Amino acid sequence: MKRFSFSLQLLLGLVAGVALGFVAKIWDVAWLAETLTRVGQIFVQLLKLAVPPLVFTAVLVSVANLRNVNGAARLATKTLLWFLVTAFVSVAFAIGLGLIVNPGQGVTLDTGAAKAPENAGTWLDFVTGILPTNVVTAFTEVNVLQIVFLGVVLGAAALAIGDKAEPFLSLSRSVLELVQKALWWVIRLAPIGTAGLIGKAVSTYGWDLLAPLAKFSAAVYIGCFIVLLAVYPTLLAVWGKVSPVRFLRNAWPAIELAFVSRSSVGTLPLTQRVTIERNGVDRDYAAFAVPFGATTKMDGCASVYPALAAIFVAQVFGVQLGVGDYLLIAFVSVVGSAATAGLTGAIVMLTLTLSTLGLPLEGVGLLLAIDPILDMIRTATNVAGQLVVPVLVARSEGRLDEAVFNAPPQPLDDAPAAARTPRVPEPATA
Repeated sequence: MKRFSFSLQLLLGLVAGVALGFVAKIWDVAWLAETLTRVGQIFVQLLKLAVPPLVFTAVLVSVANLRNVNGAARLATKTLLWFLVTAFVSVAFAIGLGLIVNPGQGVTLDTGAAKAPENAGTWLDFVTGILPTNVVTAFTEVNVLQIVFLGVVLGAAALAIGDKAEPFLSLSRSVLELVQKALWWVIRLAPIGTAGLIGKAVSTYGWDLLAPLAKFSAAVYIGCFIVLLAVYPTLLAVWGKVSPVRFLRNAWPAIELAFVSRSSVGTLPLTQRVTIERNGVDRDYAAFAVPFGATTKMDGCASVYPALAAIFVAQVFGVQLGVGDYLLIAFVSVVGSAATAGLTGAIVMLTLTLSTLGLPLEGVGLLLAIDPILDMIRTATNVAGQLVVPVLVARSEGRLDEAVFNAPPQPLDDAPAAARTPRVPEPATA
């Protein structure tokens, strides 16, 4: 396979989708718009089909893998701290951008027609929602937060039991590799799915719909670009002592797939391969950090977007926000990021933010129409953050292979990274 061929295929799919979407929109070709919609829906459904088994086995195995990593507690702590630091920095920049741009100022919308979502996110819902009332329901209803909880608990139990849990862990690893392999086949269809998803967006969202929200949409994209192209590169250069340009070159396929698929979990196999094969992060540590990040590390959905959306809603409804409110936005973004849980969309996080601030939940209804367009850049930012943190931690712990990181990007062939290099785990020394 030629180098970058997958990225080029995605780009071709993107261009084709835009072109077909414009054809369907301008000439009102109903059958073409319907076809693009169906193609996009099928691609997303295939990604979501793998979510429950992928999240459960990935989190369980990642937690259990900590026993094979020297200094596991230190690595886990550093990873979580960097999750919090990058989330705080991202939301701080988003709040600053919102105060400069004022995305809701001068916007005229029919707020009376807006409806609040049926299920509003609250802190009580968030806390109680972590605990499943029924194990089967958590999987059948694809409650990712509950699935993550189950994976963490069973992974920790496997750590505590030790060798007796090895048969169960072996089964879990096999299931994980099977799901990753099947999901990689779906990922190979991404260029076609991209054409459908982008084509649907172009044919559905005309200027009449986007015009009132153009300022807000631009602010979200600018905010995410600031995090992607300024915050992360600065952290990589200053604390990671690595080249941000090389990082973006290595990470681009995963960021690009995240943009079109709008799913951090769906991008997980590619994110993990990029982390190990291109960024040179130690395989054992990556086995923990990447799956954990894919379900909890959401700088786009949980930091940039809720901050700008809260400012937008407050301005549209004429509510004045004070310093305490902005600090509360930052707190919600940093602490509540797991509420997004790696699925497409950030509605739960937005309702959680608005309800905490006491802002009208009808504001969610104003933004739902363009949510898919915003979700693309949000998810790309999420995945970029999920790639940055393992590099920072691995670099500080001597677990980063700089020769791999600085080498020309390896082509992404058809074999998942986890399956290509069989490895017998060795017990960590005390």
